[in-house]
Amino acid sequence: MTAHTALRGRHLLAVLAAMAAIAATVVAFTLPGRSAGRTFPPLVPAPAPAGWPHLTLPNGTAVLSYPPSLRPVSGDTDAVSAAQVSPGEVFQLYLNATPRQGDEQPRSWAAFRLRLLTADDAASARELAAAREVRFRGGTGSCVIDTYVTRIGAHRYQELACLVQGRTSASVIVAAAPAATWAQASPLLLRAVAAYQVR
Repeated sequence: MTAHTALRGRHLLAVLAAMAAIAATVVAFTLPGRSAGRTFPPLVPAPAPAGWPHLTLPNGTAVLSYPPSLRPVSGDTDAVSAAQVSPGEVFQLYLNATPRQGDEQPRSWAAFRLRLLTADDAASARELAAAREVRFRGGTGSCVIDTYVTRIGAHRYQELACLVQGRTSASVIVAAAPAATWAQASPLLLRAVAAYQVR
């Protein structure tokens, strides 16, 4: 075998290996319940750490736990929210729980959430990852991680939003932070989402 032939053989093996890796990635990301995008982070349901305050939905169907660095903020009368706000009145960390409002469904939750964002405050919204049959304390949920740009101020945020079905009712939990600081903020926000309890 000449050096040229050996080189071609190694090149062919490298191409085949790359194609196999790409195929494996495509299969992994398109399994039922997962989006063709980034890997959805694992959520392990667990009680909130000691010292975390709690907010119960007015209808009594879910409990939102939040880190002490956040404070309750006002919003819709049927919802609860906690946030950390900068001196410039920009949300740095945000948690919200709301009862299911309409025809949200687990299978179409990701698309529904993106439509809701663009119909409300967002100029654009894009899905990054999604998962179904995510375990929560007292129920299961469908979740999406997305990024969006606000119409006012053009602030870019990243969020994790889950539609969670409990034994008697469904609700939505949202955890958000500026996209630029999501990597630093997400462990704390994911901890709060993992502690969300439904009934």
